[in-house]
Amino acid sequence: MYNDGRIELTFLDNNLEVRGDFYPPSANGTPISGEYIKSLLEMSGIVYGIQNDEINNAFNACVNNQEIVRDVLIAKGDPPVDEVPEYLQLNPYLGVKNETQEEGGSIDYKERSAFIIVKKGQALAKQKHPTQGKDGINVRGEAIGHKTVKKEILTGGENTAMEGRFLVSCINGQFVKAGGVLNVRDYLVIKGPVGYATGNIVFPGDVKIEGPVSDGFKIYSGGSVTIKQTFDVTDSVTKKDLNVAGGIIGRGRAVVKVGGSLKTKFIDNCHVAARKNIIVDSEIISSRVFTLETLEMGEKGKIIGGEIHALKGVRVGTIGKEAGRAARIHCGIDFILEQEKEKYNSALKAMAIKTHRLQELMEDPSTDEAKKAKIKTFLDKLTEEQLKAQNKISELLGNTNTYEDATVEVKDEIEPDVLIEICHAALFVTEPLKKVKIRLDKETRKLIIEKTS
Repeated sequence: MYNDGRIELTFLDNNLEVRGDFYPPSANGTPISGEYIKSLLEMSGIVYGIQNDEINNAFNACVNNQEIVRDVLIAKGDPPVDEVPEYLQLNPYLGVKNETQEEGGSIDYKERSAFIIVKKGQALAKQKHPTQGKDGINVRGEAIGHKTVKKEILTGGENTAMEGRFLVSCINGQFVKAGGVLNVRDYLVIKGPVGYATGNIVFPGDVKIEGPVSDGFKIYSGGSVTIKQTFDVTDSVTKKDLNVAGGIIGRGRAVVKVGGSLKTKFIDNCHVAARKNIIVDSEIISSRVFTLETLEMGEKGKIIGGEIHALKGVRVGTIGKEAGRAARIHCGIDFILEQEKEKYNSALKAMAIKTHRLQELMEDPSTDEAKKAKIKTFLDKLTEEQLKAQNKISELLGNTNTYEDATVEVKDEIEPDVLIEICHAALFVTEPLKKVKIRLDKETRKLIIEKTS
């Protein structure tokens, strides 16, 4: 009996599955037979889902080849199908994006974001059809009751709408799941500082930052930005207004671009450009500041060194110098048009140098005809580009935006060596000027100094 062939059964998953190991006889033992298999199934109560093909294949291999055959599927029941009511399934790909890698393969954690930003029309969730429940049956023919699965109840909130079976965002904004409500907000609130925990801030709407902004992190906003503490800026673009309760620190390399107005406590070593008014409470130190309206500073506000371009004028307490470098104040001229002219003038100078060198090559006796033909083609292209640049400069000259009523009003003092310029009329200050307003005399095209009380 011990030497006879046999099958050892293992019941799995609450009798939903049975597997067996087939053993051939040893010595003079009796091999497995069909009657043995039938009797074994009956004794084990296996009546449903019997896998006859699997059993026969294992039986033949064991008997004919005298080998052990393991893990044979003997019988398999039908598992129950859980009942699932209709529900919204969250989009599993929200917020998933490839990591940005720096040179050398390391991940740039500044490019990571702690927020999920979605686009208008993006799917937030999908309406899943209900699933009807069905009882199962095990290998012994016994019924297995089904369950009702309770999914998290999700609903659409602000700035969302159903389109067919999909819940989509109605705007570009921040995705926020509050309890079971899916919202998209047109503003972003950061409770703490901007740093490695948040990554760079890139948001289509308004941004409010309650902590400081660390050096090395960028701020890009399609709305307004409010920062309650210091802004240690690296690169910032704000489509609307920028308000910084602390000050702006640029470390000599930072650029701040504002589509609206700018208000801050101080500006230190920074390049700042705004289309509307710039209001600074205390100091502007060694910075380049540009506005298409007015620079307004407090009564004790100081411009220390640097360069100011304010189309409609400047109101300040003191204008002085830093480390021997005096401030330069330019008013009455649209700085954007001036920068465009400078860009095209620089391009013309570069093209003139290239043209001169190519003409020298054309005149060089050692230059063969094939090379001269290529140079001629390049010269023709340069001539065409020069003509385009000259036409653009002529167009810009015709559109120069000047403001002849611009004034520079100083409530305390202008220190010596400061340059004041209004509509290209310049005044170089050689002696301290106290409590003055400087304006353009439109007839003489000279600057006039007027005392103020």
